Amino acid sequence: MLTTLNTSYTDTRAADLAWTLGREPLPALATLDLELAGARLQLRLLGASHQVLLEEARGTCSETVACLPGSSAPLPPGAAEQIGDWEYEFAARVEDLSPGSFADRAQELLALVSDHPNGLAGVFPGSPHAFTAMLAQRREGQVHWRTWHAYPQDGQLVATRTRVGLKMPTEGSGRAASHPGPSGA
Repeated sequence: MLTTLNTSYTDTRAADLAWTLGREPLPALATLDLELAGARLQLRLLGASHQVLLEEARGTCSETVACLPGSSAPLPPGAAEQIGDWEYEFAARVEDLSPGSFADRAQELLALVSDHPNGLAGVFPGSPHAFTAMLAQRREGQVHWRTWHAYPQDGQLVATRTRVGLKMPTEGSGRAASHPGPSGA
């Protein structure tokens, strides 16, 4: 789903993004409610970026990546947390692109997300390449989501990927295995 967000562009620099877990729902400009094999997921576009709310029989998880007052810690390149019986893994990277490459990448991502039944993208007024996009899926009993935050004025694209699921035993060992989230961005 693609929407035009009716607000000013408030998360204006990639360096201003911060990551938090467990935050209460923030006011959203657009939402997409999904049911993914027993997991309820709400993708939320904020004026300051994104929030994902996950609810399943085993518990809840809230991820916020946004420019929020009082958040001074930079966006981490990665994080892993234990949330009840779940393993939570987060990764982020910033791509620096030339103006032509940025426009091409923005169009590619907006087409991918807006045409996907589990995708939500919002374009901010003033630039067709100023957007936040989110895409979710469930596979192998785990919930995955990817997000993209575009900063055309700086030629920067912030890509994140998250995986939430039960610990999965490594074949033949009983130890927890690391399963990366969706590849690429």
